Amino acid sequence: MEGIEMTCFEIISNVGMARGSYIEAIDLATEGKFDEAEAKIEEGNKFFANGHDAHTDLIQKEAAGERTEIILILVHAEDQLMSAESFKILAEKFIAMSRKLYEK
Repeated sequence: MEGIEMTCFEIISNVGMARGSYIEAIDLATEGKFDEAEAKIEEGNKFFANGHDAHTDLIQKEAAGERTEIILILVHAEDQLMSAESFKILAEKFIAMSRKLYEK
């Protein structure tokens, strides 16, 4: 059980950092700091990839026949993963919209 719990914490930690980076990107875009906002998106993408990779490892183990016990921390980790992905999409759209507003 310790292995899955550690993987879940790895997912939660990384995607939490990603979500924070995406939120910072939105804040920077509202200030017209688009290069910095894009850098925060890239930073978030690296954290997100780490979390996603840990999740993918769980899926690959399950596909190979190693059953994964469904525990609350795993459900939470997956929820946080999806939340971070949503923030990424929104942040990218918000930056694009802010660019258009600043151009006018």
